[in-house]
Amino acid sequence: MKTTLLSFKIAIIFIACFVERSNAQTISKPYKPASQELFNEIAHMDSVMFNAFNAHNLEALKTTFSTDLEFYHDKGGLAGYDQTMENFKSLFEKNKDTGLRRDLVKGSLEVYPINNYGAVEVCSHKFCHVENGKDDCGVFKNIMIWQKKDGQWKVTRVISYDH
Repeated sequence: MKTTLLSFKIAIIFIACFVERSNAQTISKPYKPASQELFNEIAHMDSVMFNAFNAHNLEALKTTFSTDLEFYHDKGGLAGYDQTMENFKSLFEKNKDTGLRRDLVKGSLEVYPINNYGAVEVCSHKFCHVENGKDDCGVFKNIMIWQKKDGQWKVTRVISYDH
């Protein structure tokens, strides 16, 4: 009898947890920008950054990052501005003929204001290159902190993960 009662209590707790988790998952609302103007500015800056990346134009790419950059990569660890630029340079040299490119995953871009600083960009992006005659692609998650200083947007922090 005690075993049956204990089993019943465990089942009730499990069901309650499942219902609570299900409700929490349905509460999330679709993304809507707090400011369409800010969203458009960051979407534009994202395209400026990755047009330079896709063209393997290191000098243009450098202009989108702050010199006090902190770049956190789940596999590569933490890198500052100089190391990040060296990493891009090496990546471009190794992938001269592979068609290495980055594309924003359509519909994944979210932009949130940071009061008196700038904005946070959250997105998924797809990186592709040709390897052994075939496209090799991966989709990864990314967070960038953009600072608007003296009228110019620069990325100060990057978190690249889910590799």
